[in-house]
Amino acid sequence: MNEKTVRRWTDIANPTRFLELAGAVLPWLWGATVLVLAAGLTMAFTAPEDYQQGITVRIMYVHVPFAWLSMLCYTVMAGSALGTLVWRHPLADVSLKAAAPIGAVFTALALATGSIWGKPMWGTWWVWDARLTSVFVLFLMYLGIIALTRALDDPGRSARAAAILTLVGFINIPIIKFSVDWWNTLHQPASVFRLDGPTIHPSMLWPLLVCAVGFTLLFLALHLMAMRTEIWRRRVIAMRRLSARAAEIKPLEAAR
Repeated sequence: MNEKTVRRWTDIANPTRFLELAGAVLPWLWGATVLVLAAGLTMAFTAPEDYQQGITVRIMYVHVPFAWLSMLCYTVMAGSALGTLVWRHPLADVSLKAAAPIGAVFTALALATGSIWGKPMWGTWWVWDARLTSVFVLFLMYLGIIALTRALDDPGRSARAAAILTLVGFINIPIIKFSVDWWNTLHQPASVFRLDGPTIHPSMLWPLLVCAVGFTLLFLALHLMAMRTEIWRRRVIAMRRLSARAAEIKPLEAAR
């Protein structure tokens, strides 16, 4: 790692510098999000219906990105957990804490849209098969991490505990990914990322990919905004503590 790379890493690690960079990037990121999502959803509504599923196949264009982002967000959190425990990066815990609520929402939306899609296809809203159960466990993991980060007052203890729990829970991500291959489930196997190529017709594949990119940009924008909010929140808490200490010291000095 050369000196220039180290300098860039140090700049980003500085919360003030990060706030400046995020403020400059966010308007462009939101613009790209709106454009790509608008294009993807337009393509999704004009894509042909499935010969078996009919119009209900359109749920795929939001359900699949939600499911993808539920795992991507947790992967980002696992990387942030390593940053906390191994590299002591000052923004790693901020990233983990900011990503957890976003991941929980995407996972809840994946479960909800999957149930809506599953009702006409499977004849039931829910089945306890390997894929659905492992995604539900992921949702519970998100809730547990959110609760843990808010239960401990000490920032250092909270960061380490959340990082450890996140890394332990990461074992569920490959289980979700390969559950349809390892066990007999109602959920269909992978049809996009396959060694022998996608099995979806290009007229449906391209709208799906564009929607996935759009929702991924949405996640990145929300994550940056949440990180900025968390940094400001911690600064406000630090300022309040300093003010409280100053208020306690003044009477003591006056008494002397």
